[in-house]
Amino acid sequence: MITTVLDPIGIEITDLPLPTIDESLVPRMRSLLAEHGVVILPGQSADDRTFLMFLRRFGSLMFTAGETPVDSFPDLNVISNVGRTTPPRSVFHVDTSYVTHPPAYTALRAVTIPERGGETLFTNQYRAYETLSDAIRNRLQGRSIRHVVSGLATSEAGAQTEAEHPVFRTHPISGRTSLYLSTPERCVAISDLEEDEAQETIAYLYEHSTQADNVLRHTWSPGDVVIWDNGVVLHRADHHDVSGNRVMHRGMVAA
Repeated sequence: MITTVLDPIGIEITDLPLPTIDESLVPRMRSLLAEHGVVILPGQSADDRTFLMFLRRFGSLMFTAGETPVDSFPDLNVISNVGRTTPPRSVFHVDTSYVTHPPAYTALRAVTIPERGGETLFTNQYRAYETLSDAIRNRLQGRSIRHVVSGLATSEAGAQTEAEHPVFRTHPISGRTSLYLSTPERCVAISDLEEDEAQETIAYLYEHSTQADNVLRHTWSPGDVVIWDNGVVLHRADHHDVSGNRVMHRGMVAA
């Protein structure tokens, strides 16, 4: 296992096939995810069955209502631009943050790589918190953001559509503090702040988090598997100027 720490977030691990990541390695992987946010595992020959076995070592899987499942693998969903006349929309966000217990981890397996473009971007939310001014940190300490669902069909009976999460989140493994938010479309209020101030603050925090020097851009290669900690990073796909088909299979591990 060879590790390369990336900047400003992430770590690449080579010579580590998914089937060799057994229960004895999972605590180490959790620690790496907690510290580095993103783990890139290049050169895998994994199919969906192997991908699922890998994810289930971290815990139970969860599925977002309204997504398209993978044939024969209903715990996974398809992310694809195939057959689309307009590019998919993607902005920096945290997966399924509108539920009380969002997924701890999300992972993508590269199925089809476009000839050009289609990178996935990740922000460092530890650094986002650490580079806030003392005045903003003091103003927001102890407050929460209300996250709501957007862009998905949620007619399923009993499906949760909103949840409160602390603005500053202490990671249960690393003990470090991250700035926890999602796209402003999903962040509609901050506790005990007037609406105008809350929306201005959310917009500022989002712009602060997604500055170029706080973003890792991952260019996909055949066989790549990437897993990330949703408490440490925001992510988005770059669908601008993509040439060719881009197909990913995604799985999410429950908190």
